[in-house]
Amino acid sequence: MAAAELSKPSYTKTRLFQSSQLSSLSTHLHSHRRLTFRPLHHTRNSRICCSVAPNSSLITRNFSQVQAPAAPEKTQDPKSKAECFGVFCLTYDLIAEEETKSWKKLINIAVSGAAGMISNHLLFKLASGEVFGPDQPIALKLLGSERSLQALEGVAMELEDSLFPLLREVSIGIDPYEVFQDAEWALLIGAKPRGPGMERAGLLDLNGQIFVEQGKALNAVASRNVKVIVVGNPCNTNALICLKNAPNIPAKNFHALTRLDENRAKCQLALKAGVFYDKVSNVTIWGNHSTTQVPDFLNATINGLPVKEVIKDHKWLEEEFTESIQKRGGVLIKKWGRSSAASTAVSIADAMKSLVTPTPEGDWFSSAVYTNGNPYGIAEDLVFSMPCRSKGDGDYELVKDIQFDDYLRKRIAKSEAELQAEKRCVAHLTGQGIAVCDLPEDTMLPGEM
Repeated sequence: MAAAELSKPSYTKTRLFQSSQLSSLSTHLHSHRRLTFRPLHHTRNSRICCSVAPNSSLITRNFSQVQAPAAPEKTQDPKSKAECFGVFCLTYDLIAEEETKSWKKLINIAVSGAAGMISNHLLFKLASGEVFGPDQPIALKLLGSERSLQALEGVAMELEDSLFPLLREVSIGIDPYEVFQDAEWALLIGAKPRGPGMERAGLLDLNGQIFVEQGKALNAVASRNVKVIVVGNPCNTNALICLKNAPNIPAKNFHALTRLDENRAKCQLALKAGVFYDKVSNVTIWGNHSTTQVPDFLNATINGLPVKEVIKDHKWLEEEFTESIQKRGGVLIKKWGRSSAASTAVSIADAMKSLVTPTPEGDWFSSAVYTNGNPYGIAEDLVFSMPCRSKGDGDYELVKDIQFDDYLRKRIAKSEAELQAEKRCVAHLTGQGIAVCDLPEDTMLPGEM
């Protein structure tokens, strides 16, 4: 079935499905719903937009080229056929060879945990054009669970009611093999929290199994160059599990989110120095997204000067500053009674923008990435937060001109040892043998409880 829309309020060439023809998604748990929105208002000519079948690309046509409405496709298995969502279910017979050149190619973005609080903030940032720009249409593919399926319908309704002109499609489902189809970005937010009395090893195994399945699904159906950002904790090791189960996708394409920690570090340094945060640059978070993470003040700058020259209180840097970043999430939960969903969503958007926007000259950003070939002497075959630069093409390179001192190396080594222990604990999920859990201590972040 093709879904399309008009850029003028004329429906003479359309067929609007009656409500009786829209099956409830709750009775079809493994099917997608496709939502096609109103047209991009900045296009000059009267155009329509068509999305033909789940695997097809976005096509736009002049309204004068529209022919009589086409009957729904009958070749597709009805059990796997995408269903309409909402009232904008319009069918056209379009000439596929005449592609409009005024729009960029549609970007497919898959999001797991899409009914959660983080996604509730993030999806609207993506749909507004904040990440990819004001002329880049996107499709959102939202993954949930059977329990969250009705909530996903509510999310789709809110997106529909927001009238985002760049948001061309929304599909929802509970099967990653369907939702991840042709995904060019995969934002893996969904993960289970640690329950009362659960050891960290138990959480590693519980969430690890989720990322085994999602890695396999990405490997099977996503774009071969999909960019994956793992947010669900323990995110470093979950990213390692995911990439090990997706051997056909470059390991370099997998990231674990440490951008929120970088943003927090910039904020605290700016407050201490009495400047606005945009004066703080070259901040790195090293290591694991846990309380062993290392906010690097040695290489950071304020107004272009080394932080240690601007902030003379070096004891504060080594003790209070470092600890405040490591434990800030827990402090926020105690004060507010909930985790940092909004700022996490902002940091995910920041992490994406850092990969699709050229890094400012001389600066860098933090992301936990695969360590193979790193220039810092960090053990290979880990996902470890390090300083990165990008040309804005979705790829990145590790920064080579980095200073180290004994303080920094000692703390990096502690986080490295923790990640190596986590890796041994999930060996059965990465195809590397029998799991042996010898975690040095429980350094789980409070937000994972």
